[in-house]
Amino acid sequence: MLLTKTLTSSTFKLALIAIGTFGVIVSAIFSYVYLSTSAYVRSRSDRAIMAEYRDLRGVYEQSGREALIGIIRQRVADKAFAGHAYILSDTSSAVLAGNLAEWPPAATAPSGWTEFRAPGASLEGGGSPLVRGMIDSLPSGDRLLVGRDISDLDLFTGQIKTAVISGVLLIFLLAGVASVLVTRRTVGRIEQINATSRAIMASGLDKRIPLRGTHDEWDRVAENLNLMLERIETLVGEVKQVSDNLAHDLRTPLTRMRGRLEKAYHSQRFDEDAQALIGDTIADLDAVLRIFSSITRIAQIETGVRKEAFRTVNLVEIAQEVVELYDAAAEQNGSCLSMTGKGEVPATGDRDLIFDAIANLVDNAIKHGRVGGRVIVASETVNGVPVISVTDNGPGIPTDRRDQVFKRFYRLEQSRYTPGNGLGLSLVAAVARLHGARIEMSDNSPGLQFKLWFPAAGT
Repeated sequence: MLLTKTLTSSTFKLALIAIGTFGVIVSAIFSYVYLSTSAYVRSRSDRAIMAEYRDLRGVYEQSGREALIGIIRQRVADKAFAGHAYILSDTSSAVLAGNLAEWPPAATAPSGWTEFRAPGASLEGGGSPLVRGMIDSLPSGDRLLVGRDISDLDLFTGQIKTAVISGVLLIFLLAGVASVLVTRRTVGRIEQINATSRAIMASGLDKRIPLRGTHDEWDRVAENLNLMLERIETLVGEVKQVSDNLAHDLRTPLTRMRGRLEKAYHSQRFDEDAQALIGDTIADLDAVLRIFSSITRIAQIETGVRKEAFRTVNLVEIAQEVVELYDAAAEQNGSCLSMTGKGEVPATGDRDLIFDAIANLVDNAIKHGRVGGRVIVASETVNGVPVISVTDNGPGIPTDRRDQVFKRFYRLEQSRYTPGNGLGLSLVAAVARLHGARIEMSDNSPGLQFKLWFPAAGT
């Protein structure tokens, strides 16, 4: 996984571009070294051949053909000229003198430079040496070839060529390995930041990016991000604390106010219109108190103190109780509420909170589902994972707004005329986070399906 991300990262692509550019430059430099060395070695050999050719040509011009034959024979017999190639042939290509058995077939030019393999030549080292020589046609029609065995020079230039190619390939290999290692380290640190970001989005702002203690730039980035997360967590906590404190502090005076109104409502001092007004005011106060109660309950859940009450519960039993509780409400709304799932589906958690979460999902499905529709509550175990699902065939929730419905006070109906306070699904999300459960929303075509995937037993 990490290797795939490394090879597809932009850092690795930039590294490849840098390697390619560097490789082209190094290849150009090595090629220049190779060509310069090869040209220098051959130029020294060519000067020696040309000097020997001029000596023999001078002998021919001064003393004639026989003198040239004689000097060639002397050179062939002299060990000081070992490695030199000589051949003098007449117009019929018959060899008059030299250490080559015949005129080389590859040397077809009337004059100039030539290179050829000389099989059967009596040169030092034996074999079929590579000979570079100068060809010239004499005034008598004879042809003279003066050359040298350049096999060693050719081997030397070949070794330089091999070294250059090997060096370039080694540079590319080492640069490639270094790029992968450096990019892998970079991608690994980025992936750590990404993993922490995903954990924060999934569970809250309490996660921090791990430090490696290297005190490099990545550790400094991680430290700054952690400081930023701490600051954000503090600010969010303060904002949430304000709303929680308001809900807690206002609930007491509102409860007292409701008590007084309740007392006034049951007295006989007011006429029917005044009593109706008091009754409506009491209903509004009840709605406000329910909102405050939900806020304080969510705040209590988010603190995590309820984890102390976790134990093994049967999701089928809890779901059945919810269905029995809301059966009358569904019938009043013209909906059909049913339950599937039997036996036991064990899960670890707080029974009351799980009951509240399922109840909120069922309440939403009945209220916002289709009139006369169908709501199904199911409890099952899927591959060892306990699951609770609530399915309806109502209008559903638009895909682009599904992530918003778990926010506090968020409602799909912007006019906010229908009953509700937008806290039901917030409570469901808080319960899911507390239990480490995963919420899944999917289309029921028509309608919507909520699923709560609880952690498998023993995890």
